Amino acid sequence: MAEMNVTVLIVGAGGCGLSASIFLSNLGVDHLLIEQRPDTARLPKAHYLNQRTMEVFRQHGIADLFEAVGAPLEKFGKVCWQTSLAGKGPFDGRVLYEMDAFGGGELHDRYANASPVAATNLPQIRSEPLLRKAAEDRAPGRLRYGVELMDWTEDADGILATVRDTAGETSTVRARYLIAADGGRTIGPKLKMRMEGWPKFHQVTTVHFSADLSRWQRDGALLTYFINPTRPELSGATLVEMGPTWGRFSEEWGLHFTTTEDDPARHDREAVLARIRDTLQTPDLRIRLHKVSNWNVDAVIAQQYRVGRVFLAGDAAHKLPPAAGLGLNTAIQDAHNLAWKIAAVESGEAGPELLDSYEPERRPVGRRNLDWAVGIIANSELVSENALGLSPQVPRWMRPTLLNTYFEDSPRGATARARAAEVFRTHRIDCQAHDLELGLVYPDGALVPDGTPAPPVEPMGDVYVPTTRPGHRLPHAWVGGAGARRSTLDLVGVGTFTLIAGPGGVGWAEAAAAVAAELDLRIHIVRIGAGAEWADPGEWAAAREIADDGAILVRPDQHVAWRSTGAVADPTAELSRALHRILSR
Repeated sequence: MAEMNVTVLIVGAGGCGLSASIFLSNLGVDHLLIEQRPDTARLPKAHYLNQRTMEVFRQHGIADLFEAVGAPLEKFGKVCWQTSLAGKGPFDGRVLYEMDAFGGGELHDRYANASPVAATNLPQIRSEPLLRKAAEDRAPGRLRYGVELMDWTEDADGILATVRDTAGETSTVRARYLIAADGGRTIGPKLKMRMEGWPKFHQVTTVHFSADLSRWQRDGALLTYFINPTRPELSGATLVEMGPTWGRFSEEWGLHFTTTEDDPARHDREAVLARIRDTLQTPDLRIRLHKVSNWNVDAVIAQQYRVGRVFLAGDAAHKLPPAAGLGLNTAIQDAHNLAWKIAAVESGEAGPELLDSYEPERRPVGRRNLDWAVGIIANSELVSENALGLSPQVPRWMRPTLLNTYFEDSPRGATARARAAEVFRTHRIDCQAHDLELGLVYPDGALVPDGTPAPPVEPMGDVYVPTTRPGHRLPHAWVGGAGARRSTLDLVGVGTFTLIAGPGGVGWAEAAAAVAAELDLRIHIVRIGAGAEWADPGEWAAAREIADDGAILVRPDQHVAWRSTGAVADPTAELSRALHRILSR
């Protein structure tokens, strides 16, 4: 590979790095992405793409790629607890509890009212090839697999990196910025970056296999958690649909279970097969093993997200436990936050200090998501062990008695089930964490706070409250007529600020045009309401929190940067001051 000069060098082609490439391409930023692996992911790791990520993909024109092959809500919108899938014992194959999840079932309207898109499920072995093709289509020749970052130095002009391909040939890349999306393998350690939190606090074995489970699997249950009635060592395992057909006819599956170093199911093929069959209670099940991976669950976050011209994103910045899909989704949203800022600085629309806002905006989100995911792991132990009173300390002879009570048609059985339901429902912090998906807020950064209090936060994270308060994601509302219905989020173009004014906000629209000319800045100007270009059927009036003569300024990443609840004496001066502050001009 010949020496290259690019604006951004991205290291790592996981979900974060590939998304960064797509975003930068759409923003017109020249870049090179290198990945030391020869191809995309081989493990069916992260699979849940939440509503916010799908909104980001919608903005960048790739959501339909995932909607076409990902699981529809009716095929993954539940989670279930069972004793096993099958078996001939009195307690085998019994459903203990089932709840709606991820916007499915009774959650549908609440989630649909909050976003123009639904979440989907697609394991990384299938999502990464989609991202790779989308990235290569937008930047031909700028994705290089089998290329490793060997070293780099930074000077006043940027980054000078040495890379090596699989043939052993080295070359150099000159870049203004380096995005570390390498999972923390290379760049963080060289920076001696301190990772705060709890490294390697849990060991997990994941088995990716093919089998026909259609006789036993419940349709629509993405995750099935097992609580074994007689063998506590089999409790805590989780079965996950992996597609490509969704629902009970899924051809591929993932089984996650906790192991210790001396557990033969970590390495021995026959022990792995036995673990699957014992957990599912399918002794004659034909299984094709694809991959067995043993990995440590980390819960750590980088002390800094930026060092000079190096920006840490995704797993290089935070390694989150596999809960609520927070790992991959947080990573993609890191890239979304960073890409528009690099583009704005490089185009001259913003001063270089805008890049200083990346860490104070994204690190608190990473910290909150890390703490939340750790809480989910702890709560999962609570559910698995205590919902039915079947903790490992309960002797084997007593376990059937507790199960008999749980299933019997009697007042004490009804009480046992009601008591267990209270425990099971705490799992909504994982599978109904709507506020974690859409309620993320930047208290500080590239925005102008208006002094208003944040809306109340539901401690269990399952209630999202839309608001146009600066720092929050712009609320979704359908606007326009029947033939041209658009989401308010669709009004925010790639790389452009958007001013949304009310029907009486002509002064704000004129001010935005004047400030755009003054700053040589792209501002998309829209008015919503009676007599404006976008009709309001009523959803926006309920969500906007401004008067008819007010205005809201939205950043390219669909977060509110500034708002005025009504008219002011000099709207041009007011808006100019706000944008100078936001863009570090």
